[in-house]
Amino acid sequence: MIKSKDMQGLTVEELREKLDESVKALYHLRVKTTTKELENTSEIPRTKRGIARLKQAISERERAAATGSGN
Repeated sequence: MIKSKDMQGLTVEELREKLDESVKALYHLRVKTTTKELENTSEIPRTKRGIARLKQAISERERAAATGSGN
């Protein structure tokens, strides 16, 4: 799981890579839940929150770039 302060030094491309990794990880967690292999089910909401943080950081950076280039 990536923390908000860890995202500060990353570019939008790096954030998108982390987002792709997190989405894949969430898929694998859901598969493990279905096959009864996942012991710690709290990983699913934690991963979902991480995905939300990444999406928010990406949109904030894109919005800032669009606003900055518009001046």
